[in-house]
Amino acid sequence: MSKIRFPAEWEPHEATWLGFPHNTSDWPGKFPPIKWVYGEIIKFITRGEKACILVQSKEHQTKAENVLDAVGVDFYKVEFFIKNTNRGWLRDISPVYVKKGNELVSVDFKFNAWAKYNYYKLDDKISSFISAISKLKKIEAKWNEKQIVLEGGSIDTNGNGTLLTTEECLLDQKTQVRNPDFTKKDYEEVFKKYLGITNIIWLNKGIVGDDTHGHVDDLCRFVNKETVVLVEEKNPEELNYRLLKENKERLEGLTLLNGSKLNIVDLPMPSPVIFKGQRLPASYANFYISNYAVLVPTFNDPNDRNALGILSELFPDRKVIGIHSVDLVWGLGTIHCLTKEQPTV
Repeated sequence: MSKIRFPAEWEPHEATWLGFPHNTSDWPGKFPPIKWVYGEIIKFITRGEKACILVQSKEHQTKAENVLDAVGVDFYKVEFFIKNTNRGWLRDISPVYVKKGNELVSVDFKFNAWAKYNYYKLDDKISSFISAISKLKKIEAKWNEKQIVLEGGSIDTNGNGTLLTTEECLLDQKTQVRNPDFTKKDYEEVFKKYLGITNIIWLNKGIVGDDTHGHVDDLCRFVNKETVVLVEEKNPEELNYRLLKENKERLEGLTLLNGSKLNIVDLPMPSPVIFKGQRLPASYANFYISNYAVLVPTFNDPNDRNALGILSELFPDRKVIGIHSVDLVWGLGTIHCLTKEQPTV
């Protein structure tokens, strides 16, 4: 029987899935520039892999094509699919891919809009749609006959049996409840059964302003099998200072499955990004590792350069490119939230 393995994001991709923006309520008052940010993201993704883009209609596809043409995207690397969505956060509504021997398998979790919003029925169908389009075997993740709720942004892996997540997101039973009465032991058994994970690193809370209530992809990310970047706040008066310090204390001294010590690299935080009185989840950890480049959100902040420099040293085999995300983060997510890699078989 073939062993199940959850591949890391830096492993080769067949394609990246995105949904071209259409829901103006995601960026109220800032929607017009968002299409151009997408254009930049897709331009760099298509230098190393195919971009599979969900659009709402033929008319919507034409609008997307006009943007991509203007920024110089290679259309041989683009494929459009007309499929209605509520929103466009592909990280959380796409399949979670695992490898079973030489076979790529799609694991379908339930999506309930982060246990916060009412409009998600269309988004909940996207995982099955992508699996069918890709002609992949689909496994529905269930526990006690009930489909498990999980978003892609709530987990990260080193591709070698270890997974990162937060207690705030997965174990919360008051604010945004994904799976009522689920315990750590339940998640451990689910992740082992469906993702082949045998080692879970539980961090505590995500960053301030995170609409998802603790997604790990704004907080801490694997960059190789033994190294994570963890966002750091140096100002003791800042709201993130104490919670980030606690998460670092949890990581220090941890060992991986092979017995090696976990390497921790500090990644700075930008200054707080506030718009219309709302604290936004601005974080350099929400980068996306494509075949060609690591695409990093930037915020017109002095630490932009520092973050790009740190990630350049960690990814010597890829370009590290900043994507202006001051407008994008008004949607309460940035580059990693919008993209989902499909590994090569």
